[in-house]
Amino acid sequence: MKDRQLPESVYNWTSVIGAAMAVISFGLILLTLMIEVFVESSTPYVGLITFIILPSFLVVGLILIAAGMLVERRRIVVGKHGHFRPELHIDLKNPRHRNAVVIFTGVTAIFLMATTVGGYNAYKVTESVEFCGTVCHVMHPEFTAYQTSPHARVSCAECHIGSGAGWYVQSKLSGAYQVYSVIANKYPQPIPTPVHSLRPARETCEHCHWPEQFFGARKDVNQHFLGDEENTPYPISLLINVGGGSEEHGAAEGIHWHVAESNRVDYAVTDDKRLDMEWVRLTDAQGNIREWTLDGESIQSQTAEVSEVRTMDCIDCHNRPSHVYRSPARSVNTAMAYGRISRDLPYIKREAVTILDDDYEDTPAAMTAIDEHLRGFYADEYPEVLDSQAAELDSAIANLQTIYRQTIFPEMKVTWRDYPNHVGHSESIGCFRCHGSDLTTADGEGISKDCSLCHSILSQGPDAEEGMISAAGLVFEHPVDIYGEELETNCTECHEGGSEIY
Repeated sequence: MKDRQLPESVYNWTSVIGAAMAVISFGLILLTLMIEVFVESSTPYVGLITFIILPSFLVVGLILIAAGMLVERRRIVVGKHGHFRPELHIDLKNPRHRNAVVIFTGVTAIFLMATTVGGYNAYKVTESVEFCGTVCHVMHPEFTAYQTSPHARVSCAECHIGSGAGWYVQSKLSGAYQVYSVIANKYPQPIPTPVHSLRPARETCEHCHWPEQFFGARKDVNQHFLGDEENTPYPISLLINVGGGSEEHGAAEGIHWHVAESNRVDYAVTDDKRLDMEWVRLTDAQGNIREWTLDGESIQSQTAEVSEVRTMDCIDCHNRPSHVYRSPARSVNTAMAYGRISRDLPYIKREAVTILDDDYEDTPAAMTAIDEHLRGFYADEYPEVLDSQAAELDSAIANLQTIYRQTIFPEMKVTWRDYPNHVGHSESIGCFRCHGSDLTTADGEGISKDCSLCHSILSQGPDAEEGMISAAGLVFEHPVDIYGEELETNCTECHEGGSEIY
C-alpha cells in the first residue's frame, strides 16, 4: 500500500464511482462547450445539457467522492482504534497528504471557475426565448402565437420576470412545480389563464408603455367581409380615443383614463377568469370614492364569495399582449383584406370560417380536412372554380392551413375561445364586463355604455354614401338588418369569432 499517492480513504467504490462520474461529466461539458462555440446553429437543448444537466451529474459525482471518503475514513478509524476521531489531521510532510491537498485545491479552483461560468450561462440559457418556447412541447401554442405578436422582439423574461433577483427566484420556484407537472403529465389542457402569480404589469409593461405619455386619438380601420356569395366588404373606420394624460399635461381622458395616475380603479370578481364582476370602486385624485355593486348597496354589505380583488392595470384589458389567438373570422378578414385569400372565390369567407371552426383530432387531420372541404365545396357548388380559379383556390387553402397552425392547437386543446382577447367587445365580453353591466351605485347609476367614450365611427360600409360617413361620429349600423338589436344586445351574444352565425 506504500505506493499509493493519495490517502487510504480515497480508495473505495463510492469515491471511485463519483470520480468516474465527475470526470466523464466534465469531459462531456468540454465537448458540448466546443459544440456551442464552433457550431453556428445549435438547439436550446445543447445549452440545457451543457449548463444544467451535465453540471448536475458533476456535482453529484463530487458529492459521492466526499461521501465515500468520509465513510471509508470512519471505517478505517473504527477498525484501528474502536472509535472515530472527528478532527482532521493534515501533514504536508506526508506525500499522500500533500498530493491530496494539491489535487483538492486545483480541482476546487477549476470547479469554482467552471461553476461561475456555467452558472452565468445557465442563467442566460433559461432566460432565452428559445429555452422558454422550444424546450417544452407544452409551450408550443404560446410560442407560436408569440412569434406573430407585436411583442415578438421582446424576450419572455422581460415580461414574465422583469428585472431584479426577487422575481427571478420566485419565477424559478413556481417553475419547479411546472416542471414536475410536465414530467408527471399532470398539466391541464389548455393551460388556465390568467396566471395569478405574474409580476404586476406596472413593473414590466410600463418600462416601455405608460399612460402619462398617451394622448389624443388614433384612426383604425376594421376590415370585415360578409358571408354572402360576393364576400361583400364592410369596413368600419374608427377614431380610437386612446387618451391617457397626467397632471402636467391636463386631465386624464379616454380609454387609458382607467389606469391614469389620477385614478385608482379596484374591482372584485367571483370567478378565476376575471369575467364576473361583484363590485367596482373608483378613487379619484382628491380621495373621493364611488362604488358600483350588483344591488347598489355598499361593498361591505356584499355577501358573495369573492375570488379576487384587484387594482386595475394594463393586463385587465390587454390580457393577450403577446400570445394572441386570433379568431377564424378575424384571421380570414385580415387575409382577405391583404389579398392572401381572393375575394373572387364565392362564399370563401363563410366556408373558410366554417372549416377553421370545426373540431379535429390533431393538426395533420385539420390540414387534410381544410384541403378536402374547400375542394369538395367548389366541386359540388361551383365546379368552374377548379379550372378558372385554381391558383386562387390553392392560395386560399395554403393560407387557411397557415392560419390554423398559428391559432388553433388541438393537441393542447387550445382555441381562441379558451383565450379571449378583452381589447374591445366584438368577440369577447371585454369592456362590457363593467360598462353596461348590472353594477350600479346607491342612487341607481350604472357604468356608462356610451360608445363615444372610447371611439367614434367615422365611416361604415362599402361606400361612403351620405349618412355613412361623419367626422362627428356615427351610430353603429349592423351590416345585416337585425331591427336595432345591435344597440341593445352585446355583440358576444351572437358573435364569438367562429361559424356560429352561419
